[in-house]
Amino acid sequence: MANLITLLRFPLLFVYVALLYWGNATAQYWCVPFIVGIILLDSVDGIIARARDEVSLLGSVLDIATDRTLEIILWVVFAHLGLLPLVIPLIVITRGTTVDAVRAVGMSEGKAAFEQVQHPISRFIVASRFMRSSYGLAKALAFAVLTLDLAMQTAHHTLSAPVHLTAVTLSWIAVTMTVVRGLPVLIEAYPMLKGKSA
Repeated sequence: MANLITLLRFPLLFVYVALLYWGNATAQYWCVPFIVGIILLDSVDGIIARARDEVSLLGSVLDIATDRTLEIILWVVFAHLGLLPLVIPLIVITRGTTVDAVRAVGMSEGKAAFEQVQHPISRFIVASRFMRSSYGLAKALAFAVLTLDLAMQTAHHTLSAPVHLTAVTLSWIAVTMTVVRGLPVLIEAYPMLKGKSA
């Protein structure tokens, strides 16, 4: 059940992106709560997995893959729509591919992503509920305000300039958090990877 909820985010994401590109201002305004709902499904699948005792390595991999796909597509889409500088999706893609490549080594040994960091500070930054929730909130706010920004620009709203500034600021906060949360994974994995034979 939890994995189905995780996978449901894909078709919802594509409907959302289609509305961003081809919807009118009204449809784009409705996309604000829509993207928040899609992001909240990430918490729902985890809650259901724990409640139904469905926590698994497969679920962990699907969750990370879905999150990463959603993030990359959204950052690329918003940059393509001219709401963000291209450097933001480039940073996110670079961080995502390098961290996920390192995590793949641990997962091949049966370790879930958040079990791969050991130092207490690393565990707090990468795996603590506080940091995961804060990062999820930062992304949700950034994507929601970017969506609002697009709708207001489409409608030629007089307040679109301050909303755009807020959207870009929130985006940089979210991107900074993604980089900060990825660094401990890379730092802790380096000695392990250096010691492994090819």
